[in-house]
Amino acid sequence: MPDDTQDMISGGHLVAKALKAEGVERIYTLCGGHIIDIYDGCVDEGIEVVDVRHEQVAAHAADGYARITGKPGCAVVTAGPGTTDAVTGVANAFRAESPMLLIGGQGALTQHKMGSLQDLPHVDMMNPITKFAAAVPDTARAADMVSMAFRECYHGAPGPSFLEIPRDVLDAKVPASKARVPQAGAYRASTRSAGDPEAIEKLADLLVHAEKPAILLGSQVWTTRGTASAIELVRTLNIPAYMNGAGRGTLPPGDPHHFQLSRRYAFSGADVIVIVGTPFDFRMGYGKRLSPDATVVQIDLDYRTVGKNRDIDLGIVGDAGLVLKSVTEAASGRINGGASKRKEWLDELRAAEQTALEKRLPSLRSDASPIHPYRLVSEINDFLTEDSIYIGDGGDIVTFSGQVVQPKSPGHWMDPGPLGTLGVGVPFVLAAKQARPDKEVVALFGDGAFSLTGWDFETLVRYDLPFVGIVGNNSSMNQIRYGQAAKYGKDRERVGNTLGDVHYDKFAQMLGGYGEEVRDPADIGPALRRARESGKPSLINVWVDPDAYAPGTMNQTMYK
Repeated sequence: MPDDTQDMISGGHLVAKALKAEGVERIYTLCGGHIIDIYDGCVDEGIEVVDVRHEQVAAHAADGYARITGKPGCAVVTAGPGTTDAVTGVANAFRAESPMLLIGGQGALTQHKMGSLQDLPHVDMMNPITKFAAAVPDTARAADMVSMAFRECYHGAPGPSFLEIPRDVLDAKVPASKARVPQAGAYRASTRSAGDPEAIEKLADLLVHAEKPAILLGSQVWTTRGTASAIELVRTLNIPAYMNGAGRGTLPPGDPHHFQLSRRYAFSGADVIVIVGTPFDFRMGYGKRLSPDATVVQIDLDYRTVGKNRDIDLGIVGDAGLVLKSVTEAASGRINGGASKRKEWLDELRAAEQTALEKRLPSLRSDASPIHPYRLVSEINDFLTEDSIYIGDGGDIVTFSGQVVQPKSPGHWMDPGPLGTLGVGVPFVLAAKQARPDKEVVALFGDGAFSLTGWDFETLVRYDLPFVGIVGNNSSMNQIRYGQAAKYGKDRERVGNTLGDVHYDKFAQMLGGYGEEVRDPADIGPALRRARESGKPSLINVWVDPDAYAPGTMNQTMYK
């Protein structure tokens, strides 16, 4: 009889071929018996298998990889608790509009509803927090459904997809001729829409005639890699720009159109406000912080986001980069694009920036001990280079940093996003350093946030991924503590929010990294430089004042 074995292929190898077609370079995983055939396929396809200590880390790393590279990330976890451990990472990617695929194992189809090991209704659980969730019903469909899941990641605003693959479906072999293996570049169309041409013309006209315009460049500017178009628009039309989320760094600090501390002032006095790639969620006061007298324009990848929570005067659905480029082209040549009449407005905002800076300058330069958080984040900001990717993982301490730390290049800011997930720091470091080994990675952790995924510091050591880590240590969950004190009184401010005095510098040393303790603010800068020079994963444990709170925390903005 003829030998047909060369024509047979397993489900795991089909999955790996589909991952390769999508351009996936590595998967993040924690091993399990349900999923090992995918590993075998990845070895054959040249896809790196990165093993971590917790499935939440795998999912967050896939999210982080997508943010850094612009390509979808992939995490592979086993069934049951393996998949439930990854739920938080998927949910975070969902709110942050980050494209990733989570593949989860499942008991064999032959044991369906029989109570197999780690059997859970994964698809039902994942449906509310993904753009697509399905089970692979047949080995021959494995590659096809992986490509389908990736395609759904880019429907509207990006987001995560989930596939569960039963063990017998994954391990079985089928004739290669019966399996559809989508070819790279041939199963997904471009999702880049330039928006309604009439709306583009209308926005160009609004900006040309505006006396006090302002623009907010949100995460979708980076998602769509629309940085150059955003810069061209604000410079050509002379518009003050504010940045949030992954949009931070679109303009470098010191650029005449880069504004940070005067956003509320600008949004209360502007006559035209353009919101790009940012929903009217809690970070925007649900749209209530925008002047009721302003003409408000919203640009977003997702039709469902435009005009949600607040009425708008003009909505444009499309790719941020293409839309902004089209607006600039439509406005250019019209009475100098209106640019010449805006000098007084920019000067007014720059004065407001200076007033805000001078108000906090004493704290930024404070020599107090315990160290004021403003002094810590000021030192970190001074430490960053143009090649430093900054990652914030925490509550109150990262709220401080959001007002002070300014990335110097596009795509060099990472935070959880609107889900506010603690624990993203170490997995984001893992993803960022593997995707961009040429970049320096600097991460600021709250001591509570680091505790959630900190054991994967060992993964960074094992893979030799040096980074500069800083723990702002106040032995407290301070963002919550402030709210409890305000609501229930000082005598009840310490209920359920106080942590032990942990020496994270010694933790780093124990795992083979570099660790150092700082109690004097004058030692922060030298310690950061020694961490950089160590060439190791590092943790600088900085003891900060537990009774200093960020303005955002004191405003309790997350609850309003």
